[in-house]
Amino acid sequence: MRIAILALQGAFMEHEQMLERLGVSFFEVRQRKDIEQAFDGLIIPGGESTVQGKLLRELDLFESLKMKIADGVPVFGTCAGLLLLAKEIKNDDRLHFAVMNITAIRNAYGRQLGSFYTESEFKGIGKIPMTFIRAPYIEAVYANTEVLATVNGKIVAARENNILVTAFHPELNRDLSVHRYFMEMIKECGTIHL
Repeated sequence: MRIAILALQGAFMEHEQMLERLGVSFFEVRQRKDIEQAFDGLIIPGGESTVQGKLLRELDLFESLKMKIADGVPVFGTCAGLLLLAKEIKNDDRLHFAVMNITAIRNAYGRQLGSFYTESEFKGIGKIPMTFIRAPYIEAVYANTEVLATVNGKIVAARENNILVTAFHPELNRDLSVHRYFMEMIKECGTIHL
């Protein structure tokens, strides 16, 4: 199994450390030629969604990655990654990949001081640690999008077919559960490259 990690900005190195601990092969996506390699899943890290969206377009990565996601390549977006994948962002008219049937609210918990840690249930896993940093949350899900976790009545994790999103940063804790969940999702979705 090989995972592509978008490495333009944000917490991509922390995702790499999680995959190393799981013994999963990965490579960084920084330019167009990187996505010519075969890969089984894509991770879009937290960071600044507007910066990542701008760089994706400037580096001519946007259309190719959007097509791969639309074609069924499993993708996992954390925090900013959630915003890049959302079909609607309530407090921002800039849309990016817009492939997941969710309505998100950007910086929903406020600025950096609104960051917090909690533990909550994640469907199919159990109670896990969750670190929120200037996080969005999901206001609504549509079509066949499944809610996987809520915190204080707000949706913070969801899945729709080949797309997984979390408003929190599982890569900032020691717990590997969410990354393992994504690896299982990839196996469900089809062909694995060796």
